[in-house]
Amino acid sequence: MGTALRDGMRLLFTGDSITDCGRRTHEWRPLGNGYVRCFADMLAYRDSEKQFDIINTGIGGNTVENCLDRWTDDVLVYKPDFISLKIGINDCNRYLTNPKDNERQSPAHYAKDFRQTLEETKKHLPDAGILLICPFYASQNLIEGTYRSKVAALLPEYIQKVRDLSKEFGTKILETQPLYDKAFTAGQAAERFFPHEPVHPNSAGHMMMAEAVYKTLSA
Repeated sequence: MGTALRDGMRLLFTGDSITDCGRRTHEWRPLGNGYVRCFADMLAYRDSEKQFDIINTGIGGNTVENCLDRWTDDVLVYKPDFISLKIGINDCNRYLTNPKDNERQSPAHYAKDFRQTLEETKKHLPDAGILLICPFYASQNLIEGTYRSKVAALLPEYIQKVRDLSKEFGTKILETQPLYDKAFTAGQAAERFFPHEPVHPNSAGHMMMAEAVYKTLSA
């Protein structure tokens, strides 16, 4: 099975640390050691008859406001044929930690800045394909009142904004939260994919994500 991607396409992935994943370090330059590299490797052997130019411009710690600020330099100037954007967990965390000082990261402002990135993309790259990857938080916490329970309660608002924007702009969408929730329900301990905390997956978690990206682009 191969993807529907055409030979010679330029694919650009951007977002926060989960996309970045060390791509700015000497060891893992230029694709990082996460799902972007895994996806590139999948293309190399599953679509071996095709050639692709894959670019990673993710930056750890970014919010959608940061992505919008650098959208021209880190996305539009490359003139990619396909753009993937995964952003939102930092918005959620910062707003939850200090709503007063981080109003720009509220769900409403998140949607506003996200919409502008898509509007600018459609304006300057009307033929580019777009994949929106929803944020996730891989915690099975059941204790009310804890920080993790608060993130789990708030994050769905951000995910819904991505769903709405995907529908509005006619993009592809990948919902990652059900991906990991299903694995946990099946008896896979969180430590197998998120051994340190609920935001950053290990190599197995990145592989799951890359596989999901591949399937989404093969649909």
